[in-house]
Amino acid sequence: MSKDNKSGGKTATDPSAKDTHYATLRRAHRDAKRERGEIPTPQPQKRKRGGEDWKPPALAPDQVHLYGLHTVRAALDNPERKKIKLFVTQNALARLEVDVEALGIPYELVSPQEIDKVLGPEAIHQGVMLETRPLPVRRLEALKESPLLLVLDQVTDPHNVGAIMRSAVAFNAGAVITTQRHSPTESGVLAKSASGALELIPYIQVTNLADALGELHKLGFSTIGLDSEGPAPLEGTFSGEKVALVLGSEGKGLRQKTRETVNALARLDMPGAIKSLNVSNAAAIALYAARLHLKA
Repeated sequence: MSKDNKSGGKTATDPSAKDTHYATLRRAHRDAKRERGEIPTPQPQKRKRGGEDWKPPALAPDQVHLYGLHTVRAALDNPERKKIKLFVTQNALARLEVDVEALGIPYELVSPQEIDKVLGPEAIHQGVMLETRPLPVRRLEALKESPLLLVLDQVTDPHNVGAIMRSAVAFNAGAVITTQRHSPTESGVLAKSASGALELIPYIQVTNLADALGELHKLGFSTIGLDSEGPAPLEGTFSGEKVALVLGSEGKGLRQKTRETVNALARLDMPGAIKSLNVSNAAAIALYAARLHLKA
């Protein structure tokens, strides 16, 4: 110990070593809260410098880049996810808490700037990026045993869809079903917003939503479309032992064909001055109400 002190090294009792240890713990705790959505992620203002000319690299149709500690950790734990290569900084590797040698996939230690070149200067990647293939395609028939589904009618914002996925997983929904057009495909932005939920729930994109709703009817689901002008409150509209909640896009709501196809339209009663909610907030409330019905 005396030798360390003479050479300027830090001992276990060195105050600066303690400060570093506690700073690491605080950073890990703060990062965990951000991943869970409990505190906002700071805007990457410093990293925008020089990013005006950045252009995303062309990706193959079967190529997906996932990023963020929680997102990548969930993807690595998912046996259905085909992993191609892990790119990680030395600092992020320690925080990722995985044995990269045991992963069975190639990995490369890189700088944060190298990941920036692939993802862009605004991506909050936390020093880790995983190249993968998209998850396997799921069919509606496989959902017949699930009592609760969530259907999205052209919800376009990947941040909203990611937040909806988190709520769907929290309330044990069997899948999130959406349209192939005017809906986000599987991507790093969607996965980061879902914060691991993309690996935990099927994300099914269908060609024709009305046909898909008809198939759900055949599987025994009662489909309820949420509409601010619905004829009855949501809690009084539930029926049956299988429920599929249908939510419309951020601006236009449910399309006319969807409104005509669902079994019922219902509203969320809000006694306050604001009468509409962000679609991800509405989804969480509707899922909670549906769970209360299914438990009764």
